Formats: sequence, structure tokens, C-alpha cells
Amino acid sequence: MLETWIKSDLYSRQGKAVTNFQLTLPKPQSDLADQVLKDPYCLDFITLADNYREKELEDGLIVHMQKFLLELGKGFAFVGRQYPLTVSDKEYYVDLLFYHLKLRCYMVVELKAKAFKPGDAGQMNFYLSAVDDLLRHPEDKPTIGLLLCKTKDKVLAEYALRDLNKPISVVSYETTLVESLPKDLKSSLPTIEEIEAELEDKPI
Repeated sequence: MLETWIKSDLYSRQGKAVTNFQLTLPKPQSDLADQVLKDPYCLDFITLADNYREKELEDGLIVHMQKFLLELGKGFAFVGRQYPLTVSDKEYYVDLLFYHLKLRCYMVVELKAKAFKPGDAGQMNFYLSAVDDLLRHPEDKPTIGLLLCKTKDKVLAEYALRDLNKPISVVSYETTLVESLPKDLKSSLPTIEEIEAELEDKPI
């Protein structure tokens, strides 16, 4: 594991996320929460097409959950995917829900297959309010949001988080893209549609 952290340059990524924790969390939790997160996250155990969708990213993380938990770091416990939240008789779904044992709080992870947009912070703020009301126990600390985006503009992210009163972080991630493979190898890989069609043709 130490070798993996060295190869992925963990030291330079630790505590580099854009957050508003210093304004929304009490000390020392704010400092600890800042140190728990990384930027970027190294998700090179997932191979995706260049124009992948969020569901494909989510599926990849679920299949490789053990590796994802190792990349997230110590203390993360997986609660569920597409976790339902009922607000005003409507269902909303959190991409991935975790609980952090050391921070003593829920962590909502929203996956973005594109660059960060200011509206993403508003969506996350809503989810955090819902989780705090519906799931959080009296002993739990405030729920933290992690927006895992394909790319981000640091200044844009800082502006989007500045006046929100919920603890949110914006980070980027790196995956292995099919586009980076040699063309002859890429052309030999089946598409998602071809795989699904083959599975449908096989008898159960």
C-alpha cells in the first residue's frame, strides 16, 4: 500500500481540495476534514471511454469499491449507492453515501462526468440539508459533501462555496481513458451495447 501511495504522489495531493470547511465546521474538525480529502483522486483502476456518463463512473467505483475505499483513505465506511432521500413526498438519490468513523459524520459523494459548475454546489447543499435532517443522529457531526468532478476551475469552485453554510469540497479525479490506448487495441474492445447484447443472448 505504501508503494501505491508513493507512485500516486499522495503527499502532494493530501489536503489540497477546495473546501469551505474553515467557515462551516468547528475546529479541530475543520482541520481534520481538510486533511482527510485529496485532490486529485487517483481512480486509474477504472477504464472509461472518453465520453463516459456518470452512471458508468459510478458502476466502475462500485465494482472496485475496495480500491476506491483505499484511495479515499482510512475511516470511510460505505453506506450505499443511489441512496434514497424523501423530501416533500419526492424521491431524491445520492450517488454514493459514506460514513467517516473518525470525523463521526456522513459524507455525500456526488459524481460528475464533466467539469464543475456552480449549480453543482447548490445541489450538494440541498442533499446535505436532507441527510442532516433525515439520517444524522444527535451525536453525529454535520454531514460533509464531496463533489468528485472530471475537472474544476479552482477560482470558480471557491466562489461557489464561499457563502454556503454547509461543508462542501470540490475535487477532481483521474481515470484511465480508452482514448489513451493504442488505436488497434481500442478498436478491438467491445462497446457497452455489444456486451449487453451478448449477455441478453446467453441462456440463464
